[in-house]
Order: sequence, then structure tokens, then C-alpha cells
Amino acid sequence: MCTCITFRTKDNYFGRNLDLEYRFNEKVVITPRNYPFTLKAGGLFNTKYAMIGVATVIDDYPLYAEATNEKGLSIAGLQFPDNAHYNPINLDKINITPYELIPWLLGVFSSVEELKVELESLNIFSMPFKDDIPLSPLHWMISDEEECIVLEAVESGLKVYDNPIGVLTNNPPFLYHQTNINNYINLTPDMINNRFSSKVDLSAYGLGMGAIGLPGDNSPSSRFVRAAFTKLNSVCGDNEECSVSQFFHILDSVLVVKGTTMTTDKKWNITTYSCCCNTTKGIYYYKTYNNSQITAIRMTEENKNSYQLSIFDLEEHQQIKYIN
Repeated sequence: MCTCITFRTKDNYFGRNLDLEYRFNEKVVITPRNYPFTLKAGGLFNTKYAMIGVATVIDDYPLYAEATNEKGLSIAGLQFPDNAHYNPINLDKINITPYELIPWLLGVFSSVEELKVELESLNIFSMPFKDDIPLSPLHWMISDEEECIVLEAVESGLKVYDNPIGVLTNNPPFLYHQTNINNYINLTPDMINNRFSSKVDLSAYGLGMGAIGLPGDNSPSSRFVRAAFTKLNSVCGDNEECSVSQFFHILDSVLVVKGTTMTTDKKWNITTYSCCCNTTKGIYYYKTYNNSQITAIRMTEENKNSYQLSIFDLEEHQQIKYIN
């Protein structure tokens, strides 16, 4: 389970909650310009743009969960079990594996508009990074300052959807979420009047009653609606502190607390980390389940021009400021 959102004040922001029942040795990783990637289908490419995000690094290869490049193009992969479908290699297409998608898109392209042209020729094919590291069933949210799209590789083909809501969760496919949100058309942050019947005297007895019916469970469809309602009605100043704080408050509205969601193999699914990237300035903010303090890492010119990956361990120990 995961929830991804976009957000804009003076700058543009992109991030997500990563909800899992396990850890994957994740680090904050900056991939520099001109970093070589060998493709499973053959050939290689060097990154034109540097990128920052959370990844597992194996043999100097960053397996990104989400990332943003220096041009502000961002992408996150979210669990999409039973629906994700990866193909065999197609020699008439651009063949990219799921784990290659993030470094390829962010390393080569600078905007959604630019990459949309290439998506028509893209084939996401089924080949793992290593035999003991199976592919994850994913769909992806991709955005820049101008637009947001969803990419889904399903049995009927590769689907690309415009996403004006700027939110993505998990199953069902994105078209369902676009339709389902219409069921909540009456929700409002405003105080409400009696529309039940003029024959009875009804009145609101507390604040927030305009949003009665907003789902509160941890299912993907409920998190999609709740994140969309919270984000789209959010009021925020345009300075960095307000923007970052508000972004994490929105993600907190769909945070998965340990003990509330169990997997089929009896493990607790939790929000292992939450992240927010200022895609305009290249600053990656995060907090973990065990450390609610926001930590920031900048993508500096030194990082962008390095000859190797810049890797930062997550700050996992809870930081508490004692006043007395």
C-alpha cells in the first residue's frame, strides 16, 4: 500500500507515504549526471539529469522507489498487485524493465510533455534485477510543474491517464478511482445547512460535519478519496516551512499506523517512511515511522557532478527536543 501526491504553492512538491510490512535497506540516493546504466534488453545510457530519491543500492545500481530529477520531473512506483502485467521483450519497442523505469525516465527526460511521446513506444518487460529479487507489481505516478499522469502496464497494454487530482494509491486501476471519487461530490469543509427535509428542524452540532461520509479506513480507494479531499481543500502559505509542513500533514491524513492493517501472512503493514521533495529546488525531505522529525537532503552541484552515487542513511532514531 502507498499514497502519492503532488502539491503546489510558490514551489512544486511531490512525495508519498511508502506503506509496507518490511524494510528494503532503503537510503536517500542521489544519482549524478552522466551516470551509466546498463539495460537488461541490451545497450546502456548515461543520465543527462541528476536525480534524488529513496532507493536500495545493489552493485552500484540504485533501485528507486521514487525520485525527482533536477528539472523537476518526478515519479513514484506504487503497489499494483494482480493488475500489473509485464510483457516479453518486443524488438519493435523501447524495452525497459520495471526497475529501470525510474532511472531511465528521470535520467533522459525533463518533462511529462517530453516523455509522453516516447511512452507510445515503450514496452515494460518482465525480467528481474536478479533471480532472487523478484519484480514488484507496480503502477506509477509521474508529474512535473505543469501536469501529472498515471502509467499502468496491464494485460490489455500500456495505459497513460491524465491525473488532474494529483493523487494515486493502489488497486483498483486508476480509472476506478476517477469514477469512485464522484460518490463524494457532496463533501465540503464548510458548515452545512439542513438539506434532509424542510419538515424537520435539523442543524449542525459541530465543525466538520460537511465531510461526514469521508472514508477513514486504510483501503486504497478510501485513502485516495481522503488524500484528494485533504489536499484539494488544503490552505497553505507559500514559504518553504509552511509548504513542507502542510505536505506532511496531508500525508499524515492517510498514514498507516502499526496494528491497524495486517497482511495475509500476519505481518503489520505500516507507513515505513513519508517523503516530500521540493522539485523546484531539489530538496528531499523525509520522516520515518520511528523518527517523526523531518530530515532534509539537498541535491547540490557537487552531488550532481559526482562520479558516483551519493548515499545517505535514513535517520531512524526518534529526535525529541527536551525543553527542561
